[in-house]
Amino acid sequence: MKFHLRRAATALFVVASGVSTLAHAASVSGQGTWETTLQGRDLDGNLSTTEAYYDTSLNITWLANANYAGATMNWTNANTWAGSLNPYGSGITGWRLPTVTDTGSSGCDYAYTGTDCGWNVNTATEGVDCGYNITTHSEMSHMFYVTLGDKAYYNTSGVGPQAGWGLTNTGPFSNVQSDDYWSATEYAPNTSYAWYFNTIYGFQDYDLKTYSFSAWAVHSGDVGATTVPVPAAVWLFGSGLAGLLGMSRKRRR
Repeated sequence: MKFHLRRAATALFVVASGVSTLAHAASVSGQGTWETTLQGRDLDGNLSTTEAYYDTSLNITWLANANYAGATMNWTNANTWAGSLNPYGSGITGWRLPTVTDTGSSGCDYAYTGTDCGWNVNTATEGVDCGYNITTHSEMSHMFYVTLGDKAYYNTSGVGPQAGWGLTNTGPFSNVQSDDYWSATEYAPNTSYAWYFNTIYGFQDYDLKTYSFSAWAVHSGDVGATTVPVPAAVWLFGSGLAGLLGMSRKRRR
């Protein structure tokens, strides 16, 4: 019988329920590559707000709200939801779920590192000379391990828990769920199943399409307009001006 990591993770949670891994994470500066590889993109017409992030490593755009759907869904509904998206009335369509590449033998090649299934799974094949990503094996695992710099429950030797495991960094994204996230990729040996990634314990596996998991929409390539955040100096000037006006009103009173 196939060993489902999702069920194993439930057992791990019972054992490790005192660990703060399931608490709401936040942006952790210096952890992962997100500060240099993600570029803010506007989708709602207001260039001072960010509704998506272009991932320069993967050449895809992630919705900034990792739970834009607001609910869990089965695999079919999750794909339908992503494919019909027009987020924030942007007029940008063609969204999808993240993909997984089945490497090695067809199906789950379970291991603690270096395969398509299990813990610390493959993220990408690097270019030999120039260091860019040639093949992304899993867009969600790349987000978890590389972009956010988060760690799986087990280290590459199969020893756990390793220090700092779990969804400790969510980068600039909002509503990243401590949950299973569907991929767009069916499980080739049995298409009643599909691949997913678990952000609680950092593993990749497959499960029945009828289960309800979270969904995070992505778009191939760079979409949306470049955001223009308010510079810190301008914000400070505005704050100082507001303070002076407040003092002036008090004096008049």
